[in-house]
Amino acid sequence: MSAAAPGRLPTTASAVLANLRLVDGVQPAPQEGLALVVVDGVIADVVPDAGPSGLGDATPRIDLGGAYVMPGLINMHTHFSLSLPGPGGDAVNALNPHELALHMADTARRTLMSGVTTVRCVAEKGGADFALRAAIDEGKVPGPRIFTAGRALCCTGGHGHDSDDTIECDGPDDFARGVRSQVKRGADLIKVMISGGIAGEHEGISTPQLTDAELASVIEVAHAWGRKVTAHAGPAPIIARAVELGLDCVEHGYELTPEVARLMAERGTALVPTLVVTRAQAFFDDLGVPAWMQQRSLGAGPRHLESYAFALEAGVEILLGSDMPPYWGFEGTTAVVRELEHMRDGGLAVSAVIAAATSAPARWLDADDRVGTLRPGRFADLIAMPADPTADTSALRELDFVMKGGVVVRDDLGRAR
Repeated sequence: MSAAAPGRLPTTASAVLANLRLVDGVQPAPQEGLALVVVDGVIADVVPDAGPSGLGDATPRIDLGGAYVMPGLINMHTHFSLSLPGPGGDAVNALNPHELALHMADTARRTLMSGVTTVRCVAEKGGADFALRAAIDEGKVPGPRIFTAGRALCCTGGHGHDSDDTIECDGPDDFARGVRSQVKRGADLIKVMISGGIAGEHEGISTPQLTDAELASVIEVAHAWGRKVTAHAGPAPIIARAVELGLDCVEHGYELTPEVARLMAERGTALVPTLVVTRAQAFFDDLGVPAWMQQRSLGAGPRHLESYAFALEAGVEILLGSDMPPYWGFEGTTAVVRELEHMRDGGLAVSAVIAAATSAPARWLDADDRVGTLRPGRFADLIAMPADPTADTSALRELDFVMKGGVVVRDDLGRAR
């Protein structure tokens, strides 16, 4: 294990992982008889299990007991500072900056423990996500790798305007300034709200919220700075126009049509469907979400699923995103696993579900040389479970081991002791 500064958590380690069934994110079927050689947090080699690792006896050898090992999950729709309408959200909104930072650090830790080793944050409060990203990278607190949009951009009174995780803008110049403000803070991508949504009391899902000139400004400036753009969006006509203007990704996509789905596929615009958010009554009850929002969310469920089916039929690239806290206990598992099950039940093949949770998000993030597969040169970010996730997505319900950068962060069975 590489040395950490006194009092800080190790961010990388070395080990040999043996007695495993490897789901590497490249080959479609699990591979047996192999071992992963991890050096300073990176997979250095994949070797025969019985062969020498080349690291010497001092390097820990972790016997995984025949477990299935796959890349850590990449959640592309995460909010560490989520605050929905109702008492639960009000409590988050009432946190002062110091309390918010601690709250977000705790949600990051719990997210990592749930098997999510990389996240894409798509609207966080007050710039705390940038500090959290640095703290995790420096070993001050545990958490996943963070790619963040910073604060999302919305029009005055637009979706999310009543929270500190958005910036209200009006006119092309103001939206350009909003993009640059988040790039200045260190944003990896840009998030923009182009329609109404479930959580806005005085809007509908179909409410258009940006002019073509405003949206074109966002996309043009973001792309000029090398940042992709993702959009909170529901209705097909609004999504179609955004795709024509160069949008890189759609969040939710509640009301796609076959024609717009085909356009997305042709232009390479990905979809993060967040199916669980229109099937989340127990979660809403936990937070005290008001009846109007519950009715709007649950009422959108059938059309949301139909929209998702249109995307699958058209060949749109699907990416995992839970919107709900990934670790939240929900329907016998976690929200992130429940989202993967919904993706499968909605028609995505099990092998494609794994790709949507690992290699496909890595490509969208332009990080597939670092995360998303278990190949030499990639970070040793991985999870393990007793059953085969390539046979049944629900195998992830029994996840019991999490490693990030070669460091074991969860080990329910004590294999690394």
